[in-house]
Amino acid sequence: MTPIRLASGIFTVGLWTLLSRVLGLARDIILLGTIGTGPVYEAFIVAFRLPNMFRRFFAEGAFNMAFVPIFSKKLEAGEDATDFMNQAFAGLATILIVLTLIAQAAMPWLILALASGFKGQEQFSLAVEFGRITFPYILFISLAALLSGVLNAAGRFTESAAAPVVLNILLVGALLLAGYLGYDVGRMLVWSVPVAGVAQFMLLFLAARKAGMPVRYVRPRMSKDMRRLIRVAIPAAMAGGVVQLNLLVGQQVASYFDRAVGWLFTADRLYQLPLGVVGIAISVVLLPDLSRRLRANDIDGSRNALSRAGEIALALTVPCAVALVVIPLPIVSVLFERGAARPEDSRAIALAVAVYGAGLPAFVLQKVLQPIYFARENTRSPFNYAIVAMIANAVLAIGLAPVIGWIAAALATTVAAWVMVVLLVRGTRQMGDIARFDDRFHKRNWRIILASAVMGAVLWPVSQLMTGWLHSDFIRYPALFLLIAIGSLTYFVAGTVIGAFSLSDFRNAVSRGNKAKTG
Repeated sequence: MTPIRLASGIFTVGLWTLLSRVLGLARDIILLGTIGTGPVYEAFIVAFRLPNMFRRFFAEGAFNMAFVPIFSKKLEAGEDATDFMNQAFAGLATILIVLTLIAQAAMPWLILALASGFKGQEQFSLAVEFGRITFPYILFISLAALLSGVLNAAGRFTESAAAPVVLNILLVGALLLAGYLGYDVGRMLVWSVPVAGVAQFMLLFLAARKAGMPVRYVRPRMSKDMRRLIRVAIPAAMAGGVVQLNLLVGQQVASYFDRAVGWLFTADRLYQLPLGVVGIAISVVLLPDLSRRLRANDIDGSRNALSRAGEIALALTVPCAVALVVIPLPIVSVLFERGAARPEDSRAIALAVAVYGAGLPAFVLQKVLQPIYFARENTRSPFNYAIVAMIANAVLAIGLAPVIGWIAAALATTVAAWVMVVLLVRGTRQMGDIARFDDRFHKRNWRIILASAVMGAVLWPVSQLMTGWLHSDFIRYPALFLLIAIGSLTYFVAGTVIGAFSLSDFRNAVSRGNKAKTG
């Protein structure tokens, strides 16, 4: 994959991910405005996070990070990749069916493990009910994630990137329909989750068949390839478990503070917007590309792909991080403050957004650096680093909560993200040139930071001048759009002048991305 094709792949995945995250944001805006940050909202958050936590643990985390490099190398070598795909599909499906049945019986204990502060409150019984409805989502979405890995390894990014859009279309539709028909909003929403899982799976099942990789359930067997997959996946599963434990610690701390679970979740949705668009897009495209290059012993090409991915990551996320830190309250109040969502909710969410924003570049850099390890089938080192980050997260979240309250959970998450990046960078020093960013990356890196700082220096006074507009019911959306446009224009002008990037870099990525979609 050439640098331009790499950029166009990132653009394609990023565009669809942006649409999905925008729809997810619309879902949260409607939900907050309808029911506020009370018990139903908090119960939905915990119930919805439960299958998603296991999904990242089994599919997008451990399984796919082990599966994609092996599958990509088989494709590159012309081996029977389809048989390996079906073996992996059958093994994962079997594990998930058993897990789903166990979870239904153990749901009260799972909810306590996620949010023990709910015990004895209305949120607890609601979360148990909602959790039993939403948990089967893990079966379909995890198998869909495996099929996404298959399509990505084959260089087909559109279908897998578009699948999450289906989820949010159905969730937004359920919210609007419940409001129109007068149905229970919470229950309508949770029932739409497993339905969306089935829809996403079918979309990718048909896409894989169209791509010449038909999926079928075979009798699970412990072949040489499956033993290799398990050997690589177990450390990755443990690393994924550590990451999920970080989320668990934060949610546990928040569950002991009134409405804090909802505040952190809503703030998480905002910083996940640029993280999903850039970070996930880069990791999805970069992992199979690095795996193929390593198989072909293309060291120079691997280093170039890594450096360009790092450049794109920083160029797009550092300014987002600055904006989240500098103007969080205008963003939050315009988007969420309506109906049952109150001004004090906006202030609390904005504080969490600013703290998460400081960690955004770290979260994205992890997505750039981890594929170096996974492409070499090294999942043990990221696990060791994740353990250290988990300890830092737990110590800070639990230790600071009595001092600074619920925001300790967000602060601990950000610090742990930077600890993980430092450890990943140190670990790459033993890998040689393949894991080193090139001179162009280092020259542009500080210029990107400087251009972002200029943007922040402009955004703050402009946001103060626009305060009246941002709080007006009639023009607050156009005012926020204008504020963001001013910031974006400032960043791109400053970045171009000081050489942080060339506009042709983005123009080439967009043009190639459009050709890929229409071709």
